Amino acid sequence: MHIQHDVFIDAIHSKKKLRIRFYSEDDGGYIERVCAPMDYAAGTRIKDGIPRYWVWDFESDKTNHTLPLRAERIEWMNDVGEDFDPVSFVSWSPNWVIVRDWGHFS
Repeated sequence: MHIQHDVFIDAIHSKKKLRIRFYSEDDGGYIERVCAPMDYAAGTRIKDGIPRYWVWDFESDKTNHTLPLRAERIEWMNDVGEDFDPVSFVSWSPNWVIVRDWGHFS
């Protein structure tokens, strides 16, 4: 778990975007992205059992997408003071680990 885990969980509940600085293997260094926090869980598509911070990357250089971040790759995360609406990116029937009140996306 990352030292700022509570920041992530609070952002889920308040639907606030986060600026996250993390190590990107693709880029070979640290990068920053503005993201919507989605969940903290071991995923079903990555089968190593390691929990990750799942975020929606609004600033990808290719296309907006889901980004799974391991805690040790995250340098920091900060609330940027902007709200997000889950309807803008959730297009599946979610099965979140972190309980939240996101209406029909809960």
